[in-house]
Amino acid sequence: MGRVVLVVRLVLADVRRHQAQAAILLLAVTAATATLAVGLSLRGASQALYQQTRTATAGPDVVALAPDQGPAVAPALESLARDPEVVAHNGPYRIVYATLTARGSSSRVVVHGAAETPGAVNRPLVTSGRWLRPGGAVLERGFATALGVRVGEHVTIAGRSYPVVGIAVTAATSIYPWAAQIGPHGGPSDPSGLAWLTPSDARALASPGLPVTTALDLKLRDPAATRAFVDAHHISTTRVTLDTWQFKADQDAVILKTGRPILVVGSWLLSFLAVTGVAALAAGRAFERTRRAGLLKAVGATPGLIAAVLLTEYLALALLADALGLALARLAGPAIASPTAGRIGDVAGPAGATVAATTVLAVAVAALATVPPTLRALRTATGTALAGTAPAGTARRPRHRPRLTALSALLPTPLLLGLRLTARRPGRALLHACSTAATLIAIVALLTLYAQPVKGYGLGSSTLPDLRDVHDRRLLLAVTVLLLALATVNTITLTWTTAMEARRTMAIARTLGATPGQISAGLSTAQLLAALPGAVAGVPLGVGVYRLLSAGERITPPVSWMFAAALAILLATAALAALPARVAARRSVAHTLSAETA
Repeated sequence: MGRVVLVVRLVLADVRRHQAQAAILLLAVTAATATLAVGLSLRGASQALYQQTRTATAGPDVVALAPDQGPAVAPALESLARDPEVVAHNGPYRIVYATLTARGSSSRVVVHGAAETPGAVNRPLVTSGRWLRPGGAVLERGFATALGVRVGEHVTIAGRSYPVVGIAVTAATSIYPWAAQIGPHGGPSDPSGLAWLTPSDARALASPGLPVTTALDLKLRDPAATRAFVDAHHISTTRVTLDTWQFKADQDAVILKTGRPILVVGSWLLSFLAVTGVAALAAGRAFERTRRAGLLKAVGATPGLIAAVLLTEYLALALLADALGLALARLAGPAIASPTAGRIGDVAGPAGATVAATTVLAVAVAALATVPPTLRALRTATGTALAGTAPAGTARRPRHRPRLTALSALLPTPLLLGLRLTARRPGRALLHACSTAATLIAIVALLTLYAQPVKGYGLGSSTLPDLRDVHDRRLLLAVTVLLLALATVNTITLTWTTAMEARRTMAIARTLGATPGQISAGLSTAQLLAALPGAVAGVPLGVGVYRLLSAGERITPPVSWMFAAALAILLATAALAALPARVAARRSVAHTLSAETA
């Protein structure tokens, strides 16, 4: 039998015997790699969607906007249209700045006076309903989605009611809420949606109280030469703003500005929890792995073959989880990259660099968690491993200190047992503390985000929510839920692993008079003692991480919120540790001691 076949058969048999552990490993690494893949893939996702929308809608290369309404506007725009570098144009057409009301919500809106039959440049693509007709309105899809308006409903623009005859997408403006491009007087724009009316309806809508801008869409001979075209056309007779398609593509990515760091930092935290969970799984099987190494040595296996058998299982599962994470990122990418529904097209799957990064992450998680116990198994003598007397896990023998022993005699039995278990495994206690801190960082960051004042777009008592805030809250909530899920699994795994490693100690305590309830409480106390420093450190770290990822002044959530979050984490740790601790505490003392001395 070849070595590869032997390794594969041994690994498959081991996975079949430990299906629950394999599932936990897959869950942990998949969550981390999927989050990292989505975060890294967002870098060019919005630009890709803009390019696809621009191709489908014959988007202009440059849009000229003239907020003045003097006699010099028309000649200035005509000179732009006649430039030798311009091969086609659309307009000039009227843009009216108004207010739209629908379903009890009010929003600023820019109304484009568009032809009933679009020309060669700027042809909005209708995704629902039909294109313009007199007396009807077409809404940009991202704006309609934010309003919750569908074809057939009515909207009110500047006091006039219009039926929505269609919903469309365009690349002539940035996505909602940046459709205005410039404000009514040529300065910064307010968040606005986009609607189209026929030229006659737009003309009838205009009034002295509603500002108007004249726009002209230009198609250049060389779409990449927009910067040179803008630099060559400084019109002194009137104000004209030239917006390039590159600017719109960059503006689309603004909504994802804070979402990408949330996902990347979240993947780091998830990776740490994955390492903690996998390390606990590996420690729980340390005795079995040592015995397996002894058996392989006894039949003549080389150290390289033994290491391959012991490491391949975790490495193979980690790579499978990496593939699952990349597949999930591919499915979730379009929804995360286009939260406004203002663009069409498909988001490409994770690029080669992203695949490499997630693969390195998956391999690192498996290696960090399994290499140390594998090395210990290889260094254990064959006779010791086969006899079953090898030291279990990472427990170390405590030193005898008379004064400390005298003080410990005054402690309640559960606390004494918890302190002993924690002191014998300081490395694992540190991992548990860091795992708790990582979870609390996400929770406190989420609380800090929700403590910020709610921003909205529009006017009136009912306004539309700030899509970037909504998007960020959803992403951070998703990351927090994943962290809580992994922390839950880790707590149960750590408690069970500690109970299995300390079963002889707990059995001896039972023979000395400790009750099963005290043993169970001691195991839970060990997890609480490890989680307590993490809970204390997680609160300020969470606030600091949020401030690091956000810009400007931020409101710190009430201290009571953060205290409640830390307390909830500790109570959840105690509750989750109670079940495996109770099961382990009810093991037969005679069976445990006879097995240890066999």
